[in-house]
Amino acid sequence: MTEFLGMPAPRPSGRAPVPHAAHPPGLDAARSPGPEAVRSRDLEARVASLRSSRVPYVLATVVRARRPTSAKAGDRALVLSDGTIEGFVGGICATDTVRAQGLRLLRTGDSTLLRITPEAEAAHEEEGLVAVGQPCLSGGTLEIFLEAVLPPVLVRVHGDGPIARALVAVGAALGYTVESAGPIAAGTTAMPLAAGTTAMPLAADTAAVLVASHGVGEEPVLREALKRGVPYIGLIASRKRGAAVLARVEGGERVHVPAGLDIGARTPGEVAVSVYAEVIALR
Repeated sequence: MTEFLGMPAPRPSGRAPVPHAAHPPGLDAARSPGPEAVRSRDLEARVASLRSSRVPYVLATVVRARRPTSAKAGDRALVLSDGTIEGFVGGICATDTVRAQGLRLLRTGDSTLLRITPEAEAAHEEEGLVAVGQPCLSGGTLEIFLEAVLPPVLVRVHGDGPIARALVAVGAALGYTVESAGPIAAGTTAMPLAAGTTAMPLAADTAAVLVASHGVGEEPVLREALKRGVPYIGLIASRKRGAAVLARVEGGERVHVPAGLDIGARTPGEVAVSVYAEVIALR
C-alpha cells in the first residue's frame, strides 16, 4: 500500500545512517539533518512552488494521534485538486478521508479540523470540525487540520493615469495579485506591456480585467479579455463613450461600463473602491 496515490515509503524507525566521510573530524553526526527534516524541507519547497504557480492546495497537518496509528503529530501532506496526495498523514484509510475532505475544501476555500475515530458512529459536522468513523480495523484516532490555500485574486489593470494607479494600489491593499500595464506600485506584479497591447497572455484564472487607459488601445484589451472569458471586465468611461467603444467590440454587452457600483465616487481612490466593490459583489 506504500505507493497508493503517491504515498511515500514507510518512515525509517531511526535516523538514516550518514556516511562517515560526510562528517569532518570533530563534527557531531547528530548535527546532520535526519530524514524528517529532509522531508519537511521537500514539502516546504513544494509549497513554495505551488504558490508561485498559483496552484490551489490543501495543507493537512496531523495535530493529534492516539494509537494505534501509523501517523504521528506533526506529519503533513498536500492535497491537490486532482486528488493527488503528497506527503504522509496516515495509511490508506486516513488517506481516503483526507482526500475526500480536502477536495471539498478546495471547492469552498474553507479550513477545518478533521477527526477520524472509531468513536464516531456516524459522520457529523459542526463549526470548525468534521468527525468521521475510523473505517480500518486497526482503530486509533487522528485529528488532522486541513487548511485550504487558494491563490490570491488575480487582476490586470490597463492604463497609467490616476484611476489606473488607484486601481493598482487598492487591489494590492485588498491582498490581490495585480498585474499592471502602467507604472508599478509596491506590492504589485510588474508587466512591461505597451499601451493597448496584450503581449503577456492572460492567466487562466484572471478574475478581472480593468481598463482605465482613457481611450488608448481599449478595444484590443477588451476583445482579448472577452475571448478568454474573464469573469469581470470593467471599462472606465462615461456611459456615452463606453457605448461607442463597445459598439465596435463583439460581445461588448458583457463589459461593465461605467465600471463600478454607483456610490457617488469622485476621486480616483473612490472610483477604484467602487470598481472593486462591484468585482466582489459579482464573484
